[in-house]
Amino acid sequence: MLDRIISERIKQEGPITFETFMDMALYLPEYGYYTSGESVIGPDGDFYTSPHLHPVFGWLMAIQIDEMRRLLGEPEGFTILEIGAGRGFLAEGIISYIRREFNWGDGLQYIIVERNPRVQQGQEEMLSEYKGIVQWVSSLAGVEQFCGCVVSNELLDAFPVHVVQMNDAYSEVYVDVAENGFKETEGELSTPDLAEYISRYRIPEMPGYRTEVNLMLRDFLKEIDNLLSEGFVITVDYGYPSWEYHAEERSRGTLLCYHRHTCNEDPYGYVGKQDITAHVNFSALRDWGEEAGLRAIGYCPQGTFLVSLGIDRVISGMLSADPGFQSEIPKIKGLLLGMGDTHKVMVQYKGKRESGSLRGFELRNRLNLL
Repeated sequence: MLDRIISERIKQEGPITFETFMDMALYLPEYGYYTSGESVIGPDGDFYTSPHLHPVFGWLMAIQIDEMRRLLGEPEGFTILEIGAGRGFLAEGIISYIRREFNWGDGLQYIIVERNPRVQQGQEEMLSEYKGIVQWVSSLAGVEQFCGCVVSNELLDAFPVHVVQMNDAYSEVYVDVAENGFKETEGELSTPDLAEYISRYRIPEMPGYRTEVNLMLRDFLKEIDNLLSEGFVITVDYGYPSWEYHAEERSRGTLLCYHRHTCNEDPYGYVGKQDITAHVNFSALRDWGEEAGLRAIGYCPQGTFLVSLGIDRVISGMLSADPGFQSEIPKIKGLLLGMGDTHKVMVQYKGKRESGSLRGFELRNRLNLL
């Protein structure tokens, strides 16, 4: 059905940018991968994220957020805003650990942005014991300005991207209708912002070189800056600094698709039934964030971040309380190895006071690599 909807649009309007195709494939109401209610995230689905491996991921995130709250002077109202909460595992880990380990009183408010009512229903069931703490909105437009922390885990990689390719000069990849599905065609850059990006991040001028450009990220950061009166933004995702993202050897870009835990490079198959992702350019995240008013203060691999936050002490405490916790160790290793290397953590800050050195970056802060 989604194939036909996209095809009809192309027949009426002409070839569409890959960004438009990806947006429809993932987010078209009722039919997109994330909006149909059919996608499954977790060990039995198409992919899984760090919170699915073990709740310790959320516990450690809570440790970092508690430090952020103290750096802000322990305000009475402290809001945690999570965008793209999946099944709610990260929220459950953060809230349960804060309530168990820290004395916040009644000062915790947790807002989840979720556009899919069916996904929200599952989150409400997962977080049913936290009524009064958690609330839901369907978009950022429903959030009032707040002091606190914005959290996202594997959100930015699902933002629709433009695809550009070098021949005699850089052109943009468009999607057209083929006999049995879709085909790519090339045309002029759809916006001057792409030419600016290509120049700013020195994308190689190699014949046939192609890469992605996530322009939606810039507008997203502006929205976050407007909502955050003072506080922090924690981003966890897979990606690279720009010099590594746009390295000559990465000549086919980073676009990947996931269907039933199988990775492929064909976004035109299983339309609406598979995830489509592109790695994050963390240099652009830093640059556009600072232009919006969000100053980058930390960047490092996920594994290093979790070790800095004391994952060893948390595990030791759990083992002392319950020796059977030993069986959980293999799952936790996945947070430090594999995902611990591929996934990066960036923290940005908005406010007038000195943000201080965050615990999560005590072992290593690689901001200088961006």
